[in-house]
Amino acid sequence: MTRRKRRNHSAEFKVKVALAAIKGDHTLAELSTQFDLHQNQIIDWKNQLLEQSVNIFSRPTAQQEPEIDLKALHAKIGHQALQIDFLESALRKIGQLSGKK
Repeated sequence: MTRRKRRNHSAEFKVKVALAAIKGDHTLAELSTQFDLHQNQIIDWKNQLLEQSVNIFSRPTAQQEPEIDLKALHAKIGHQALQIDFLESALRKIGQLSGKK
């Protein structure tokens, strides 16, 4: 028995199959034969459509900015301050940096 090549279905096809399953005019076995799909795949697409359909009619919320991690920012600032101090002292030792700040 040879394996069937993996198929990638378009979003339009998935919606068409899911809507046909939601309508209930045909049984899952009939839809499975008609669209040449496994019944579990039809059920999965139907459930996905029902779950995601709420987002279509919900009010769009304002894009929330991601929460800023202040501890990480303070750690980064501290690390950079240490690097600057180290470089200043190294440049003073070799005479490349004057005493002015």
